[in-house]
Amino acid sequence: MFDGNLREQVDRGLVPIGRSLVKTGITPNVITIIGIVMSCVAAVTIGAGYLRLGFLFLLLTGIPDALDGAVARAAGTGSKRGAYFDSVSDRLTDGMLFGGVAWYLASNEPGRIMMLPVAIMGLAMFISYQRAKAESLGWDAKGGIMERAERIIVLAFALLFPELLIPTLWVMLVLTTITAAQRFAKVWKQASVDAPVPPSRQRRIPRRQRASEPQWRQRMQARRAARQS
Repeated sequence: MFDGNLREQVDRGLVPIGRSLVKTGITPNVITIIGIVMSCVAAVTIGAGYLRLGFLFLLLTGIPDALDGAVARAAGTGSKRGAYFDSVSDRLTDGMLFGGVAWYLASNEPGRIMMLPVAIMGLAMFISYQRAKAESLGWDAKGGIMERAERIIVLAFALLFPELLIPTLWVMLVLTTITAAQRFAKVWKQASVDAPVPPSRQRRIPRRQRASEPQWRQRMQARRAARQS
C-alpha cells in the first residue's frame, strides 16, 4: 500500500537530505549497516522487556532504511549489488525485530503465544518471496494491505502501547495473511494471461496453408500458363 501510494513522494522529499549526506562522504552501504546495527539493538531491547525503549530504537532503525536509497540516488551509485544488499538487510531486520518480540512473549506470557510473531515473520518472508519470484519471471507483485512499511508502523504502535501488544499482533497476522493472498491472486492473474494454449485448442491450419512452397509455386505457374493460352 505504501509503495503504491507514497513511495515516490517520500523519495522526492528525501532528495535534499541524500545530497547533503553525499557531501559528507558516507556511502549507502554504511547507512544500511547502521540500520542493521540499530535493529539488532532494538531486538535486544524489546526482548529484555523495555518495549517503549525498543520503540525508540525501532524509529532509529527506520531512518537509515529510508536514507540509504536517497544517498545512492544522489551519488549516482545505485547498482544491483546495492539493491540486493538493501533487500537482504530488510529481511534480516524483520527477522531480528519479530524475534525480539517472540523473545519477550516467551519470557513474560504463558502458553505458545510467542509463536504469534514467529507466524507473522514467516508470512512476511513468504510475501517477500512472492515478489522476488514474480519479478524474476517478469510479473508485478507489489501491493497489498500490509507491506513492510505498514508492518513496521503497526509494530511501533504495539511497542508504544504494550498493553495492546498481543491484540495488535493478531490484527497484524490477519492483515499479513490477506496481503499474501492478494499478491498470490495478482500474480496468478498475470500468469494466467501468459499461460500457453493447449495443443487441442490451437487453431487448425487449413490444408492450403500447409501446402509446401514448391507445390504452391507449381500451381501458380500452371494458372498463369492457362491464362496466357
